[in-house]
Amino acid sequence: MSLLQDLIDEIEKALSGKRDAIELAVCCLLSGGHLLIEDLPGMGKTTLAQALAKALGLQFQRVQFTSDLLPSDITGVSIYSPKSEQFEFVAGPVFSQLLLADEINRATPKTQSALLEAMEERQVTVDGQTRPLPEPFFVIATQNPVFQSGTFALPESQLDRFLMRIAIGYPTAAAERQMLKGESGRIKLNEIKPPMDLASFQQLQQQAQAIHCADAIYDYVQRLVDFSRSQPSFAVGLSPRASLALLQCGRCWAMLQGRRHVLPEDIQAVLPSVVEHRLHEPNDQLGQTGSALSQQLLQRVAVVS
Repeated sequence: MSLLQDLIDEIEKALSGKRDAIELAVCCLLSGGHLLIEDLPGMGKTTLAQALAKALGLQFQRVQFTSDLLPSDITGVSIYSPKSEQFEFVAGPVFSQLLLADEINRATPKTQSALLEAMEERQVTVDGQTRPLPEPFFVIATQNPVFQSGTFALPESQLDRFLMRIAIGYPTAAAERQMLKGESGRIKLNEIKPPMDLASFQQLQQQAQAIHCADAIYDYVQRLVDFSRSQPSFAVGLSPRASLALLQCGRCWAMLQGRRHVLPEDIQAVLPSVVEHRLHEPNDQLGQTGSALSQQLLQRVAVVS
């Protein structure tokens, strides 16, 4: 799809040399899911989120997560108005089309949990009243590795709400040279021009759901899920939400490749990003073994039964 390639080209202006990460991020948003970007500080996580918002023309809000951040700082709060003699709701930054939760694992679990309802139900309940969020609604969260000081590991229930988790990695030599010369990604953000309007992107989302999946693809996804549930090296197996995510992202990846049908290679391309944050070994409490387990799935589960 030329529009999608144009979208990726625009985002790459701000994150040169990271087309693979950008394609996965676009795949996630095309699937309608939330994205978790985990990497070391200073690797371009925030820049990628801002570039995605600007290239898609989305209403954007950013929250810097810290240990003293309160849930009401995200969702909003009711404040008494002497003029009206009533409590009036002041919406928090979650009421945006794209919320950047920057360094989400530096906030306490209580504050992290403020996003659970928003991410799953696309709504927020404050003071007993439920309020719908804008359409579309995406959360892009960044987090530092859990071995760094001052972090609170995300619980499994919240990790499972992120459709994909990606990493950016160190820049290429050419990209780093550009930064050293003063051509940083944040400067390049100003050059991004949306190649499509929001309605066109939502139409592409609908088209992605119509990408054909043969029975052999359904069989392959089920074998992957069953393997994770039956092997002792997996602390917990993949949930039904994870199997749906694999299929959903596989369809969008096929669309990014310009195809109208899903191949096993599409499932394999998105599998690490979809499952690694959902998997860990029995003796791993920090979730650091998901990468090894995803490789087991790719290597030991047959594509054809």
